[in-house]
Order: sequence, then C-alpha cells, then structure tokens
Amino acid sequence: MKLIHTIAAAAFVGLAAGPIQAETPDLGGKEVTVVTENAYPPLQFVDPASGEAVGWEYDAMEEIAKRLNITVVYENISWDAMIPAVSEGQYDLGMTGITIREDRMEKVDFSDAYMRSEMRMIVAGDEDRFTNHTEFAANDDLLIGAQPGTTPFYVGIYDILDGNEQNPRMKLFETFGAAIQALRTGDVDLALSDGTAANGYVAASEGTLKIIGEPLGTEDFGFIFPKGSDLVAPFNAAIAEMKEDGTMEALNKKWFLDFKMGG
Repeated sequence: MKLIHTIAAAAFVGLAAGPIQAETPDLGGKEVTVVTENAYPPLQFVDPASGEAVGWEYDAMEEIAKRLNITVVYENISWDAMIPAVSEGQYDLGMTGITIREDRMEKVDFSDAYMRSEMRMIVAGDEDRFTNHTEFAANDDLLIGAQPGTTPFYVGIYDILDGNEQNPRMKLFETFGAAIQALRTGDVDLALSDGTAANGYVAASEGTLKIIGEPLGTEDFGFIFPKGSDLVAPFNAAIAEMKEDGTMEALNKKWFLDFKMGG
C-alpha cells in the first residue's frame, strides 16, 4: 500500500462553492438504482484488501442519500454499456467520473458538476523518447491506449493525433486499468487520464509510471440520469449544499490527499 501525500494543484481543481439554489427535499425513502463500473480509482473501485466497492463517489452518494432520504441500490456495468442503459431507463442514474459533454446530453441528463479535473499524459517511468504530446504525435511508432467513447479516447484522437477515429495508433481497451497494464508491459506508449486517476496510479506505481507534459484541458464530472428524470433537481440541491458546507472539500482531502491504494 502506498500513501498519496500530495496532488499537484494543476492536476485536480475543486469546483468553487456557489449559492445554494434550492433546499434539499425529502424523497421519502425512495429506492434509487445507481450503476457504476468500479474501475476508476479513487472515484470508485473494488478494494483488493476487503473486496468491497469503495471510493469518492460512493462516499458522496452515501451523503446525498442521507440528505435526500433515498435508499440506494448499486449495480455494476461496463463503461461502454452505461450511458445507453441509463438513457433507456434501466437504471436511475450512473456514476463513474463521467465527463459532461454536449453529445452525451442528447442521450442523458447530467447533474451539476461535482468535480473538475485536467487530462494528463501517463507514460512508463523510464520513458525518454518524448516529453509532450507534440513530440509523441511526431513519432508514428508510438501508440496510445484508451477505452472507446471516453474523454481520453477523444483527447487522444483530436488533441494529439490527426482527428481520425480509426487511427491505428489508438489501441482500444475495455477498461482504463487494462490500458494502464498495457502501458506497464510496453504494448502501448501512452495512456491518458484526468488528474484524479493519473495521480493515483502514478503514486502507487513505485516509479514505474510518471506524468509528463502540460495538462491537455479540463473536464467536469457529473452524475447521469434518464432524460427528464425528476431526480436531477434534488441531486443538484444536494451537490450545492455539500459544496457550501465543506463536505466536498472533506471528501477531496480523504480520497485525493490521504488516499491509499495498492500498487
């Protein structure tokens, strides 16, 4: 187990608290089915020591459940199936560090952003062939690993490569963890992630991974709901309240400054 003592300020940016727009309502114990992937530490993952699903989002959801008086039931699903499943109403909401994007808003409704993070480049600890995304792009032999349909995929294609989503330099993996493993074994040369997961994996890697280059932009995370869901407004009220009263700051400290994870 390795303790993350610090997180670079440029890698993780907490959203500023704003005025509370509405009081949190009492939903009378309503059962809410939440679907997640459990593959994105420290937001949500399976603790290898206990076998339990834990993380920032689980703690946040527990707090939201108390404030709204809802009963949460968790289900697990792969990333590529999550947005379609929530869109079709199979689940009440989804959580897995989902970036708020206009194209996704056509399929699902988003909560207000609960977290902002910047995209970072993760490479092997001994990587010396490139130091930034421009140098990476210039070497046709170098490969990126990412999950299809994710922000790392789109940033890799459009901000680093040539905008061709079929570019053979983009190697696709079912999970973010699989892309990291491919990076460890040398099957790819670069993986992209927001600063939350990037710092977690690098800090736990004992020097086998590192972050290079400047951030490639920012992204806001939100929970997703079926279009027209009556849960969006209550969740937004709870998120605003948690920003205002310091709960979000406490969760950030727990999971991004004091977080322990296995290497």
